[in-house]
Amino acid sequence: MYKSFLTVLCISFLLTSCNKTQNPFEISKQHVGLLTDSTQVKDLKTIYANDSIVKFISGDEFTGNINNIEIFEKGGKKLLTLTPKQALDSTSTIGSIRILDERFKTENNITSLSTFKDIKENHKISRISNLINSIVVGVDQINASFTIDKKELPSNLRFDMNLKFEPTHIPDNAKVKYFFINWNH
Repeated sequence: MYKSFLTVLCISFLLTSCNKTQNPFEISKQHVGLLTDSTQVKDLKTIYANDSIVKFISGDEFTGNINNIEIFEKGGKKLLTLTPKQALDSTSTIGSIRILDERFKTENNITSLSTFKDIKENHKISRISNLINSIVVGVDQINASFTIDKKELPSNLRFDMNLKFEPTHIPDNAKVKYFFINWNH
């Protein structure tokens, strides 16, 4: 009797200790808070039952535009902007997420308030794209893209569209303007 009670107690302990609750602000390669790379648009009402969901409808379903979905806390603070892979399809999964709230962070504490130094010290930079008004730093390790405004760069680097940026070109204190997680693969 005692051994069977002890066995049941051990099994119960193991089952309850494995039940880890998801941090609603943690970012990894396959999830952002309670969202995963397989979350469908129709599941958002359940996941964000205590928050507000605003869907942007362009008005013309034939334009081919993707309709963004914004997530707000009940107090009105904007948390995320979600872009489904397919427009106007409730079974579509999320293709990309723009991180707006600074409470969302990676295991290395990268947030929307991070600097370039934070990114390069904690992740391997996969690529740097040179755009008209910004550069985009890609980090494949976490499926992330960080947009940095060219105003953060030295003036001699802002206007050369042919320049192939290297990490050494970007000042450590350059602030992240936009932080995206991309699941479009």
